Amino acid sequence: MRGHARRQNAHRRARGRARARREPERREPKRPPTGRKPLPEALPRVDIEIVPPEVERDGRDAYEVIGDEVTETVERRPASLVVVRVHRPKFVRRDRERNAETEVVIGDTPELPIERGLAGPALLAHTIVGRWQDHLPLHRLEQVYAREGLPLARSTICGWHAELHLLVMPLLLAMWKDAMGSPYLCADASGVLVQAPEKCERGHFWVVVAPERCVLYAYSRKHDSDAIDAILGDYSGYLVVDAHSVYDHLFVDGSIVEVGCWAHARRYFWKALESEPDKAREALAIIGELFRVERKIAGAPPGKRRAERERTSRELVNRFFAWCEAEAPHALDETPLARGITYATNQRKALQRFLDDPQLPLSNNISERALRREVVGRKNWLFVGNDDAAEVNAAFVSLLASCQMHGIEPLGYLRDLFVLLPSWPASRVLELSPRLWKQTLEHEDTQQRLAANPFRRISLESLHRDQK
Repeated sequence: MRGHARRQNAHRRARGRARARREPERREPKRPPTGRKPLPEALPRVDIEIVPPEVERDGRDAYEVIGDEVTETVERRPASLVVVRVHRPKFVRRDRERNAETEVVIGDTPELPIERGLAGPALLAHTIVGRWQDHLPLHRLEQVYAREGLPLARSTICGWHAELHLLVMPLLLAMWKDAMGSPYLCADASGVLVQAPEKCERGHFWVVVAPERCVLYAYSRKHDSDAIDAILGDYSGYLVVDAHSVYDHLFVDGSIVEVGCWAHARRYFWKALESEPDKAREALAIIGELFRVERKIAGAPPGKRRAERERTSRELVNRFFAWCEAEAPHALDETPLARGITYATNQRKALQRFLDDPQLPLSNNISERALRREVVGRKNWLFVGNDDAAEVNAAFVSLLASCQMHGIEPLGYLRDLFVLLPSWPASRVLELSPRLWKQTLEHEDTQQRLAANPFRRISLESLHRDQK
């Protein structure tokens, strides 16, 4: 019995040594550094000094300072609303006799985004960012301002936004015109509920992305060819979309060229993983290689993108469609795999088009990501009040999304936009778009206009005081 036990232990040790030789050594994953990152320099600083009790008792003259230990802690202060009281004294000249015709001199009323309105540019910008950047429904905005001591009805906020919509419309029209000059556009749409007496009706938000220019939203009651015609106007160029029939008429005369979306094609094969995993993985592996190539050449010059696509992507595309032709006769009708093969085969020309031009993307993901703004908002505010409210929504979401595209802080942008727009030359309105905003801010004329606005000075006063 003892000999048998020894032999068993020897076998276990031998198996353990063999397994150790076969398996690579397991390394503990590197732990992320635990040191605290430096706090952003843009945040205002407030300095406090803590003196030991001995120094307070004996006086500073009894001690010599040999160093200083500084730690930084982030704290939050309550937001602050402020009432700006504008005084405009009236004057008459001393050296003239007063009568009914005596000239009275008084300063001009400071310009406001909404003429004779209650709110200044910074407060108006805050309501827009809260409503469409942070996706707060109107009743929550009411609660936010009530906590800060300002009872503000949602009807008042809606009225402000309707007035501001009229103010920014020339800018939006200029941005749409600028977008139509893009060599290619990406488009998509999503439904939205519209409030009605008996039952909510259905409308649609559209997004049109002009890469490196702007992100624009539009609203229509119907999701049909007339709606997309009204949005795109006389655009000619490439259009990256899914295979929805609403776009088919655009490609008839050749002025607009369809570019397919490989992300849409891939989804069919993801759905096929449950029923036919082996076949689905074959298709997904080829499509995955295409996306890996695109990640590799992202940001590369056009010549390098074209060369890499010719060298690698074209062969992958040919291999994928050869696989589709081989598998199509064996795929059962109406299965996810059959639907995926049918979609890809029907869209073959559109899916191959990215190989013809290095600037064209592999997928329509950029517009789908942009459309998430409306989808996230819809989960919060549930529906729009009417068609006019949806138009207002689309206008300001366009500005906010375009700010994100160009790395611009939206609250400061909207505040300064509302300061500049009322008196800005109509022929130069595109200069106020997010695409050109950073260059526009560098102009001396722009800085003078911003500095002359008293409401903007007040809104920045506390920040400047803290930074001194």
